[in-house]
Amino acid sequence: MSRIDVQEAITQAHHAEWARVIASLTRRFGDLDIAEEAAAEAFATAVQRWPADGVPPNPGAWLTMTANRKAIDRIRRENKRDDKHKEAQMLQDNTPPGPLGAIEDERLRLIFTCCHPALAMETRVALTLRMVAGLTVPEIARAFLVRASAMEQRITRAKAKIKAARIPYRVPSAEDLPDRVRGVLAVVFLVFNEGYLATGPDTDPVRHDLTAEAIRLTRLIRALMPADGEVAGLLALMLLIEARRTTRVSGSGELVTLDEQDRGSWDAALIAEGHQLVRERLAARVAPGRYQILAAINAVHTSARDVRDTDWSQVVALYDQLVHLDPSPIIALNRAIAVAELDGPEVALAAVDRLEDRLAGYHAYHATRADLLRRLGHSHKSREAYDKAIELAGNTAETAYLTRRRDQLGSDLA
Repeated sequence: MSRIDVQEAITQAHHAEWARVIASLTRRFGDLDIAEEAAAEAFATAVQRWPADGVPPNPGAWLTMTANRKAIDRIRRENKRDDKHKEAQMLQDNTPPGPLGAIEDERLRLIFTCCHPALAMETRVALTLRMVAGLTVPEIARAFLVRASAMEQRITRAKAKIKAARIPYRVPSAEDLPDRVRGVLAVVFLVFNEGYLATGPDTDPVRHDLTAEAIRLTRLIRALMPADGEVAGLLALMLLIEARRTTRVSGSGELVTLDEQDRGSWDAALIAEGHQLVRERLAARVAPGRYQILAAINAVHTSARDVRDTDWSQVVALYDQLVHLDPSPIIALNRAIAVAELDGPEVALAAVDRLEDRLAGYHAYHATRADLLRRLGHSHKSREAYDKAIELAGNTAETAYLTRRRDQLGSDLA
């Protein structure tokens, strides 16, 4: 096996096994720092040994065993641990696992465990994205629109609080689930978003492993909480987005926007399932939450056989509802994009420009401005906006698309 093949195997193992290794070690040792450090050391050892020794037949088992040994070595080095009895138990390889409780899937259990109510919501999300999804700190920082250094500090403080407060990494009971599900849904959706359009110059633009895992986890959550409208809404939302996955990047590696996608190639089964979930929530006659409204917006888009058939008035009306629930600048930006189709680019541009202070570091803000300025004939200003969007874009497919659109601009210097 070539070195390139080995590196690819290590990358695939990281995608597939990181969360399992972390979950296994957290469950056994009860310490998130130990779990993360040992898992990282196990993968570092794989980078060193697999090129010479070959990829093991069962990479996950190899990584888990190696990580367990690393964790035990660390515990043995630490002579000042308070609870020696607990340490002795942790060192026993045959220690029986604890009860599974309400959740049998180990990865989902770890997500619920990390989403402890004692932590602030953003901290829960950031911590679980790192521990469970295996996202890097820069990837998580991008999702939160903050600097990587600030995100690193946030995650470090979360671990310190967990240790200081002795927050237990226990299996949540069925009664715990409603209090924790909002944070869990936020985590799962951000994992899905990272797969939907992954960050990093050397990353595949679309990571199906992440989108598929997010959908799998949400199906498990729905089985646990079938009456929760937001769980159903998130599942519908992800299904309707996932239905378009194979049409989102061209053969040359360029992003294909919604209006240019081949709608005949969308996954009809996923769309039908997503639409059915949306209809069920409408029939429940309960005020919808954020994910249900986002699912309804995507249902409108995926109902149109052609982009020209899109009911933009309904899309804007749904965004009007969403703004009351989530007055974030990104929701306002997406609403402005819909307004451009209904009321024209000039009205939309005025709304977008009001978001500058809050979205100046967000590439989609500048990409949206660039497109609206292009439609208004302001080529010079549009080019400047495209340049800024390209500078901030964290994905090769987006960069290729934005570069082409910029290069297609005319010479108008308005």
